[in-house]
Amino acid sequence: MKDTLSILLVDDHSVVRAGYRTLLIESDFIGEVFEASSGEQACQQYLQCQPDVVVMDLSMPGIGGLETIKRLKLRDENAKVLVFSMYEEAVYVTRALQAGAKGYITKRSAPENMIHAVEQVAKGKIYVEKHLSQYVTRTSEISVLDQLKPREFDLFCLLAKGMTTREASEELALSYKTAANYVTSIKSKLNVRSHSEFTLLAQQHGVISDTSIKS
Repeated sequence: MKDTLSILLVDDHSVVRAGYRTLLIESDFIGEVFEASSGEQACQQYLQCQPDVVVMDLSMPGIGGLETIKRLKLRDENAKVLVFSMYEEAVYVTRALQAGAKGYITKRSAPENMIHAVEQVAKGKIYVEKHLSQYVTRTSEISVLDQLKPREFDLFCLLAKGMTTREASEELALSYKTAANYVTSIKSKLNVRSHSEFTLLAQQHGVISDTSIKS
């Protein structure tokens, strides 16, 4: 490992990036910290700055975090991505790792945990936050949700939580027509007909809990 690491920090909220940037540059072994506000920008930035580790949120407008991980791995099979996310459900951890991420921590983890995670991922190790590590062994399990492409999965999760198609399209920065086409595809793949069936299926697969459903 080099004396100092370069980091590409990806999050669509500038305040969040500023906070984590400050945290990262305070570490002795981290040098340059680049920033991107979307998955699309991250893919462009990655080719330009060639960071040692990408620290990235999953929930972003545009192509989203999962698709970004896949695209980065296609550009560079050795890309090292550490996900930091508000999501703690097993399905998010497994899908991130399946997409090619090398690490997963939550946004509520202690600051020093992120520094440790970055260091481990930079060394080529898999790092998953302790209380989520039980999910690493489940990445080979087959789920009906594995049929969904990354953006379909993101949309499915929002609809399962009670959003309308229009609300979900705005949340993901998609056109309504694109979102509606995704919904048609999701219903066909999962053999569901209504948003309430989305919710039931999401609960069965640990995507959401009763408290995360929009009333």
